[in-house]
Amino acid sequence: MHHLSSLDYAVFLFYFLIVAGYGLWIYYRKKKQNENTTDYFLAEGSLTWWAIGASLIASNISAEQFIGMSGAGFKLGLAVASYEWMAAATLIIVAVFFMPVYLQNKIYTMPQFLSTRYNDTVAMIMAVFWLLLYVVVNLTSILFLGALAISSISGLSLQLCMYALAFFAIFITLGGMRVIGYTDVIQVFFLVLGGLATTYLALNLVAENFGSSGVWSGFQLMTQHAEDHFHMILKRNNPSYLDLPGLTVLLGGMWIANFSYWGCNQYITQRALGADLPTARNGILFAAFLKLLMPVIVVLPGIAAFVLHQQGNFQNEMLNADGLISGDKAYPVLLNLLPSGLKGLSFAALTAAIVASLAGKTNSIATIFTLDIYKKVIDTRADEKQQVKIGKIAVVVSMLVAVVIAPFLGIDKGGLNYIQEYTGFVSPGIFAMFLMGFFWKRTTSNAALFATLGGFLLSVLLKFLPGLVDLSPLAAVGFSNINNAGIFEIPFLDRMGIVFILCITGMVLISLFENPKGTKARALEVDASLFKVSNSFLAGSLLIAGLLIALYARFW
Repeated sequence: MHHLSSLDYAVFLFYFLIVAGYGLWIYYRKKKQNENTTDYFLAEGSLTWWAIGASLIASNISAEQFIGMSGAGFKLGLAVASYEWMAAATLIIVAVFFMPVYLQNKIYTMPQFLSTRYNDTVAMIMAVFWLLLYVVVNLTSILFLGALAISSISGLSLQLCMYALAFFAIFITLGGMRVIGYTDVIQVFFLVLGGLATTYLALNLVAENFGSSGVWSGFQLMTQHAEDHFHMILKRNNPSYLDLPGLTVLLGGMWIANFSYWGCNQYITQRALGADLPTARNGILFAAFLKLLMPVIVVLPGIAAFVLHQQGNFQNEMLNADGLISGDKAYPVLLNLLPSGLKGLSFAALTAAIVASLAGKTNSIATIFTLDIYKKVIDTRADEKQQVKIGKIAVVVSMLVAVVIAPFLGIDKGGLNYIQEYTGFVSPGIFAMFLMGFFWKRTTSNAALFATLGGFLLSVLLKFLPGLVDLSPLAAVGFSNINNAGIFEIPFLDRMGIVFILCITGMVLISLFENPKGTKARALEVDASLFKVSNSFLAGSLLIAGLLIALYARFW
């Protein structure tokens, strides 16, 4: 039954009014002051640690997590939770080593970092590239997948859902980072509460299906009847090894994907760049704790749907348009089983996740366009008021572009893979460029260009290498596996690891050749004292590390 009841609409309207009303209150409370760029784009000095942490999660979690990761949970199980749990570990490292460098050097955008550390050419190339990536890949996929999910649950037309999401996101984004940050706290509240409601229903359904009751009973029954879905480290004979190649999630490419996303990404780091270091670190630590919770919300429902499907439930509901079983149907199927009221709450949670991600992405697009392109190339004399105006125009234009082109990108199937594949072509080079820029003073601008362009070309080469070379000999050491077409290919995360190593090697050789004495390259202000942390941050970090060790030990 794909529709919402009157009570569901009432709950959803309550969510909408709370977010919109709170956003307007935050905006008008500060409207009397002159809006400047650091306030509009970064909310400098305004966001508390809990607002930063909530905003990080709200911006990160969207339809591709709710739908895509639940679908992955249906297909391969708890192993996909590595994307969330390893992100928690990554966030701690970013808080300790990355944020002090950004804040000490007054870095507000990622292209600004590249301009400060390397040169304007590297910065401009990456600014244009990031804009294209954010608009054509990220913004469009979030909008389309989100509209697709909401349409499948509510029964409303896909176009109407796209327009509504775009309008709601623009409404929030025009208020600036301060409004985004604080409304994200409400978004995360609905996200977690509604997500837990769906998980509660799913586990209860499993228990009832086997003549039992209770959430804990449902979880135990899942571990018994889908034992193969509760292994974090997949073996080489697992059909999903190409998606998550064994120990790579702990020792290889998963780190590169996470560091590039959480440490070198305007969309994410922007939330903390306007705060002081202790506030930024505490906010990131709070986000790391929330990351530990995410698999409960987005992965367990998928595994529950798998167990129920194996027992004869949802046989027709899980079929896609081609008549094949689709894991991406798992979350919408479960959501449609919720009683009135709870369904509205979970619907609001999904909407909150999508709108928060859209708002965060459009704000980042506006920030990069205004500060790194418009101010530097188009109108170097633009004052603060003009820059804020241009930023708001960029918000509207980027969203309109996404609305127009999203239906033509063919991302209705495998949206999570769509995003991972296209961002994964550049993540190794970007992370190599930032890492060497942080911690090796001799790194030159040409070395950075090699990582940017060479890393992309190497990724493309390894992607299409299986069609040119027999890679079956690599299977003996786990660096290739057979795909659905019967061809041996290198797992996606391993490709990232290989490209990263080649980028680092190339950067070292180029820098040593160009700068043998280490005197020509620009250096950032980096002091070892910057990396000292407070006792409370250290305690929180150790707690997260202990929980991660326990989780991987339990579900190895």
